[in-house]
Amino acid sequence: MKKESMSDLLESALNPQSVAVIGASENIHKIGGRPIHYMQKHGFAGRIYPINPGRDEVQGLKSYASLAALPEAPDLALVIVGGDKAVAAVDECAARGVKSAVVIASGFGEAGEEGREVQQAMTARARAAGMRLYGPNTQGLANFGNGAIAGFSTMFVEVPPADGPIGVVSQSGGMSAMAYGLLRGRGLGVRHVHATGNEADVTVSDLAWAVAHDPDVKLLLLYLENIANPELLARTAAYARERDLPIIAVKAGRSESGQKAASSHTGSLANEDRAVDAFFRHHGIWRVRDPHAQALAAEAYLKGWRPEGRRLVVISNSGASCVMGADASEEFGLPLAALSAQTRQGVADRLPGFATATNPIDITAALLSNSGLFGDVLPAVAQDPAADLFFINIPVAGAGYDVEAFAADTAKFEAATGKPVVVAAWQESVAAPFKARGIPTFANETQALGVLAQLASHTALMRQSHAPWPPAQPPSLPEGSGRFLNEAQSLDLLAAHGVPVVAHRLCRSAAEARDAWGVVGGPAVVKACSADVPHKSEHGLVALRVESAEAAGALFDAQWAKLAELGAAREGVIVAAMHKGRHEFMVGARQDPVFGPVVVVGDGGKYVEALQDVAVLLPPFAAADVKAALKTLRIAPLLEGVRGEPPLDVDALAEVVVAVGRLMASAPGRIASIDVNPVMVGTRGEGAMVVDALVERAA
Repeated sequence: MKKESMSDLLESALNPQSVAVIGASENIHKIGGRPIHYMQKHGFAGRIYPINPGRDEVQGLKSYASLAALPEAPDLALVIVGGDKAVAAVDECAARGVKSAVVIASGFGEAGEEGREVQQAMTARARAAGMRLYGPNTQGLANFGNGAIAGFSTMFVEVPPADGPIGVVSQSGGMSAMAYGLLRGRGLGVRHVHATGNEADVTVSDLAWAVAHDPDVKLLLLYLENIANPELLARTAAYARERDLPIIAVKAGRSESGQKAASSHTGSLANEDRAVDAFFRHHGIWRVRDPHAQALAAEAYLKGWRPEGRRLVVISNSGASCVMGADASEEFGLPLAALSAQTRQGVADRLPGFATATNPIDITAALLSNSGLFGDVLPAVAQDPAADLFFINIPVAGAGYDVEAFAADTAKFEAATGKPVVVAAWQESVAAPFKARGIPTFANETQALGVLAQLASHTALMRQSHAPWPPAQPPSLPEGSGRFLNEAQSLDLLAAHGVPVVAHRLCRSAAEARDAWGVVGGPAVVKACSADVPHKSEHGLVALRVESAEAAGALFDAQWAKLAELGAAREGVIVAAMHKGRHEFMVGARQDPVFGPVVVVGDGGKYVEALQDVAVLLPPFAAADVKAALKTLRIAPLLEGVRGEPPLDVDALAEVVVAVGRLMASAPGRIASIDVNPVMVGTRGEGAMVVDALVERAA
């Protein structure tokens, strides 16, 4: 078989000209019967070959005894037989020249080590023959754009399909069906519903890449339990941003490698889930908790709204709802737009004298007697440059209210301005006219404002850019085979790569310690230096505020003896300047087994692992990205100063983080982790200084 590109092979599964169903059934409610039923019902124009040696005909189609009996090698085969028969069928498909096989059968990698070995061997044989595998243990694939439904989901019976601009790619068949059902329940059409199962070969990333290239897809939803091919998913996200295709992902589960904390602070703080968050943010993918959240926001995305900002206008016929809307807007980080005097006057001219023309705009119960108030007020605020987003809250309406007019005026406003407008209405009779006109409508303000906040944040995320870092020479590490560099070596390595480190001397005798105290000045810090003791304070091997050379010499003797007592290598004692700052931060980096270099910054000091107030970034990033990440910390209010204190030197801290990130990115296969704690950060203009560091060699 000639070698084909990835896109060609995925095309054979998503747009096949011929499909064989191995294990075909006459019963449309059985797994072997549903794909045939679905394809015939939903317009598949290609050739369907049922394979069942016990029947001459299946669902009105000629049935074949074997794959070898077919008049052609099909593009796609569904393997619905179980156990050893499934393996034999996959091998037969590969030998026959089938391009893609969907293995519905289970009992492979998910069943234990023996099943995993069978799965790996089966996949290797398929790939050697040039055939791609989907699954095993998958619910299958479904493309409602062409009727190629190589799956058996019951949801396609429960909720009738309708082609539309949404693609769903999921490891889990159950989650793909759930997302499909929720989307269809909101009246949205779905084109692609694909489940990858065990991902022996084709992954979510592979299918996401293919679906992203369908020009009719305007929203891509993913469900992942692991990220098997992060490089391809990153490429997919970059392509999606180019064509303005939002990606919303659910990531469930935790990897074993991510759960296992390393010996450095960084290993436990940059855990797998934080790294996933950072990966998604870096590539403009929005992460939500579950398929419910994916479906809730879908309609707003499909509107094509890409707001320039986050400033919100709230309009209601209830004063209480206006107050609650203002409270909720603050919770979601949507500041109320400060409307211009001209806009406020325009609104006031259209409202009764007792109504409120400032934002939030309370049009009062006068709406009952004047159904045109929405139509009057919306155009008055539409062109105000401070207004990015609009929220209409109708807590109560019904008999006597011309809700049809409210909805028509809102739709007219949205069409004229292109600005996002959402509605909250818990009464279905009120919500229905808005929904019928395509206005995203929610049961309450929390849902409505949550979607607006997501839309604004995701738009900003998709528009971000990351300038590539220039190639850097890999660092030279000191001779030795120990897992960790000692502190002096770690500090020297950082200093050589542009990180400001505290003045220090490595001493091998009490006399050298006394001399070093004279050089660095007092008060000083005296601490043992041994790669065998990465966390020295736990063993009483750090002395602060050493006020004399004599004291430094005495501490050398005591710490030298303590190292011997611990059986640790005695590499010296460090005498360092005692550098004070306004606040202690930590900076770390590690080589993640999935994502590569990962950088951590956050609140530092001895409680760093207990408090875990950190942010994670993936290279490349700029100082501005670091400062944005710092604003997400719980200690963020301290950065600009509180209670009369001056602001911290965030610029200097950001430069430290960038320098550590560049070092980590230049050292694959050489450095496993870098742990810098604390970084002493002073008042703005005073800089930042690293006073302790630990570098771990790669295995």
